[in-house]
Amino acid sequence: MSDAVLSASGLRKSYRSGELTLEVLRGVDLHVVQGESVSIRGESGSGKSTLLNLLAGLDAPDQGTVSWGGSPDTGAARRAAYLGMVFQSFYLVPELDAYANVLLARRILGRVDAAAKARAAELLAHVGLGERGHHLPSQLSGGERQRVAVARALMNSPKLIVADEPTGNLDERTGNEVIDLLLGLCASAGTALILVTHNAAHAAKTGRSLHMLRGTLGPG
Repeated sequence: MSDAVLSASGLRKSYRSGELTLEVLRGVDLHVVQGESVSIRGESGSGKSTLLNLLAGLDAPDQGTVSWGGSPDTGAARRAAYLGMVFQSFYLVPELDAYANVLLARRILGRVDAAAKARAAELLAHVGLGERGHHLPSQLSGGERQRVAVARALMNSPKLIVADEPTGNLDERTGNEVIDLLLGLCASAGTALILVTHNAAHAAKTGRSLHMLRGTLGPG
């Protein structure tokens, strides 16, 4: 698929537990095209987090392949430029203010110039925190911290955002706001989104819904 930002074929992953082998993924295929939003639901232990780790290049499959934009290079250097990540627990650096946390994504690439600083400020404004850039994470609410995390994920204009239960630590109203914000920003930027969520209403807002069941991925 020439327009695929992510292609995964035949992914299998197992883990050893004592003398037992736990087969977590059993031949998963997934192809995501530019600008597409895809949600993945499933019970705890169904393999969602394992799949995301493989798709994001954080772990390697036992079998199968993952490619980004047609390239098999899913290493750390390319990941910083190609892919943005949003986690349930925010993972902001507590000693850095909101603006510095967003800009940190660009520092990883080693290219912090005036344009990068302007983009960080612009993204904070887009997520509704233009006046909170100099506040530390401890001075922000959970919803505000996740908005900072969304801005950070978009900092390097990635082709793909991977979001792992981004509303898991938020109340319903705030969670809805964050999902709408994430979907809207990705759509306006033409950025593909893979969203792992337990929330059926959030999944229904994506262009395609999938379901993990005992290590396999199918229509949701």
